[in-house]
Amino acid sequence: MRAPVDITQAEHHRYSDRENTNMHLTTCRLLAVTLCCLVAATVSVHAQTKPPSADRVIAVDYNVVRGPLNTMFNTCVGAGRANEGLRADWQQQLARAHTDCGFRYIRFHGLLADDMGIYFEDAKGNPIYNFQYMDVLFDYILSIGMKPFVELGFMPNALASGTKTIFWWRGNVTPPKDYTKWAALVRALTQHVTDRYGVEEVKSWYFEVWNEPNLDIFWAGTQQEYFTLYRHSTEAIKSVNRAYRVGGPATAGAAWVPEMIAFAHTTRLPLDFVSTHSYGVKAGYVDEYGQNGTVLDKDHWSVSRDILRSRAEITASPMPDLELHYTEWSSSYTPADPIHDSYHEAAYILDRIRKAGTAVQSMSYWTFTDIFEEPGPRTTPFHGGFGLINYQGINKPAFYAFAFMNKLGGTELATTDSTSWVTRSADGGVQVLLWDFTNTHPGDSVNDQVYYLRDLPAKPKGKVRIELTGVPAGTYTLELSQIGYRVNDAYSTYLSMGRPAQLTRAQVETIKAMNDGSPVKRELVTVGARGVLSKQLDMRENDVFLLRLIRS
Repeated sequence: MRAPVDITQAEHHRYSDRENTNMHLTTCRLLAVTLCCLVAATVSVHAQTKPPSADRVIAVDYNVVRGPLNTMFNTCVGAGRANEGLRADWQQQLARAHTDCGFRYIRFHGLLADDMGIYFEDAKGNPIYNFQYMDVLFDYILSIGMKPFVELGFMPNALASGTKTIFWWRGNVTPPKDYTKWAALVRALTQHVTDRYGVEEVKSWYFEVWNEPNLDIFWAGTQQEYFTLYRHSTEAIKSVNRAYRVGGPATAGAAWVPEMIAFAHTTRLPLDFVSTHSYGVKAGYVDEYGQNGTVLDKDHWSVSRDILRSRAEITASPMPDLELHYTEWSSSYTPADPIHDSYHEAAYILDRIRKAGTAVQSMSYWTFTDIFEEPGPRTTPFHGGFGLINYQGINKPAFYAFAFMNKLGGTELATTDSTSWVTRSADGGVQVLLWDFTNTHPGDSVNDQVYYLRDLPAKPKGKVRIELTGVPAGTYTLELSQIGYRVNDAYSTYLSMGRPAQLTRAQVETIKAMNDGSPVKRELVTVGARGVLSKQLDMRENDVFLLRLIRS
């Protein structure tokens, strides 16, 4: 990883959405609110002239608008490799992730790997192209309303200059033996999808050249050889249609951004976007089996700091308006880190996305599913996999973090609270998404692989009061949803079962039923003519709440 780079106060205000408002919100006396059913212990409605004390107050005026909600959080999501996308369970889970979380693009490795059968050569060395498996995969992705974020890699063995591979499924990471043949393959693929799906559809896609070429395990060539690969790839794609979007370098650790821009600018090559990756652990890049051990970084700006730095590098470059896409990110870079299964991950996701603000056009969470075979098929239902959903189709707390964001309205309201979003929808409803992220990890004394395996009860963090003013008068359904320790926390339910190595059907259904994302409380409330509503919540470490005021 690169050493942390300090973000100046000016950059903090410029790129962090949470600092965009300095608006003064007037204090309003609270009016009585009529209840039509009992109030939950976790939510209280106050009909008092003086608000109760709270450790944190989120005060929002319905009529004070910040602007359209930035939905970069669900632009794209990751998956392991293309061939896994031919599985029925993978496809079923992707459809659910699209519906519930709103993901619009999907990115994965291995589109050109041999198990997709795209490239062969005959006895005379002439290329043979076969796009049948790719067609099945892309047809499905488009059929559910998503689009591919096309990663060009890895190298077909027939075109490879060497035998070096990565992962259980042996993706070849060597440069092409013939760049002209590589360019012909990329052009043939681009022409094929154009013929199949049409120019206007493919113009909405992204083409990303390779994956993490700054790491020897992913690219056996030099930086200059990667730039050569990029040049041939870009020229091939643009020869089909100049409007198609191409970018890179898809590096690990936010590396090569200035170098990539300088190369494109100097050679006058098209560069439509910059892409790179970041993970929130303290050191290293790849640990397929979790054997080296990882430690969650105590830096409150990990991941987000990389994003802000990348944006600053773009702004200072000869191409200051480039789109920035973080095509991989998560708390940890290994698919054997139990923080991915923990309730802590939901608050972590929200915290890092909020801090990134408007600096990035997409943050593609790695990944949507545990159907992910870099280290081979996994043997237990909860093994620290990257996914939002486990093998058995059980939603993890991380899944609900994205599902809650997807329920926000289209208009963001102004608030000075840095760990919340408050929005309103076109139908007049209000949504308040708030959380606490507390990094409870003890530090270097223990690895994630030990710490997050445990049952980790959450400590109290005090009370939070939500004060809404200017709300249109009327009757509403107030709906409260939650993620936290033993609330939509499938891993804790699994622990209570004794961590069985395999789950029965009945156990799977029990875990799903106990963690199905349903609201923890619903009630009817009446907002009077003065438009005031107040709610108070008891917050614990790493709790997430979504309060929705739904117009009747």
